[in-house]
Amino acid sequence: MKGDMAMEHNKSLIRKIQMDCPLCDRIHEIEVRTRMTNIIIRGEEVEYEETYFLCPNSDKEEQEFVTGQMENENLLKARNAYRRNHGLLTTDEIIAIRKVYGLSQVDLAKLLGWGEATISRYESKAIQDETYDTMLRLIKENPYAVLDFIQKNGEKFSKRKKLELKQRIMDHLNEEGKEFLQRKSLESEYVDYQEPCDENGYRLLDIDKLETIISYIAKRVTHLYKVRLMKMLWYADALFFKEHGIAMTGLVYCHDDMGALPIGHYQIVGLEKVNTKMEEEYEYTKYHFLPNDKLDESILSDQEKDVLDRVINKFISFNAQEIVRYMHKETAYIKTKDGEVIPFCLAKEIKRL
Repeated sequence: MKGDMAMEHNKSLIRKIQMDCPLCDRIHEIEVRTRMTNIIIRGEEVEYEETYFLCPNSDKEEQEFVTGQMENENLLKARNAYRRNHGLLTTDEIIAIRKVYGLSQVDLAKLLGWGEATISRYESKAIQDETYDTMLRLIKENPYAVLDFIQKNGEKFSKRKKLELKQRIMDHLNEEGKEFLQRKSLESEYVDYQEPCDENGYRLLDIDKLETIISYIAKRVTHLYKVRLMKMLWYADALFFKEHGIAMTGLVYCHDDMGALPIGHYQIVGLEKVNTKMEEEYEYTKYHFLPNDKLDESILSDQEKDVLDRVINKFISFNAQEIVRYMHKETAYIKTKDGEVIPFCLAKEIKRL
């Protein structure tokens, strides 16, 4: 690091420490110093700040030494100086990206579709090229881009990890951005349902209508919690499909132990215009759904309101267990298995409400 490659100037004393000096082979006070020096990286001379030890008791020709750790730290400083000269993210900036989203080195590499050791190399010894740097800078400056990468490479993460990552994104957005992102997050769950089909009731996902329907039900049902709401949404969609040949919301429902459960139900709870209050009960959290007076119910047709009113009148006095048991007797539930999508063609056999 010295000799022909280095040019000393601007030395500075940082501190003094007691240590076993390898130069004079005894324990005494050693100086920790820094100086600006040069090194060749990728054929280019780079100036950076080097840290080293100085033994004042040794001959002037051999007073300096560095440990292996210090050598690695100096090389990292040199590489970061090169990065800054070329407009690339430094090691600390890459680490900061990971901390913002709560990702390990392997997690960040998987999110971006890279080899698992890639981020580890960039944080220790390698210098990223411009293409990789552009991708890192994209997620540093644009949280929405992270959601796109989750959608693209989400199969590499557990469901819990994806939810944690999406929540991290939410924590770094303003209210307007949160509403946009929650909608985008729910829409990302429906990438396989971009065409009208039997699974979505021949209706594409309509988040505005979904938010309004939830508020409409919550205004008329005092104690509305998640299990009951999700079943009432299925009954509303299924009954409307039975009578009009099309669903209301565009939600896709799956067979679950608790009955019909829409894909993206966690994202539905998080929609900004869905008014919820979290209530702690024993060892779990309950979501209490409340009306949102800012939503305009006029977007619902008279036919839709009629179906909603009939569903509400049927189940208004049911508790969660009762509506689950009722739903378990539906042909649509009996003819599907756990995890399967419940096709709307089976709604034709729904019990009369």
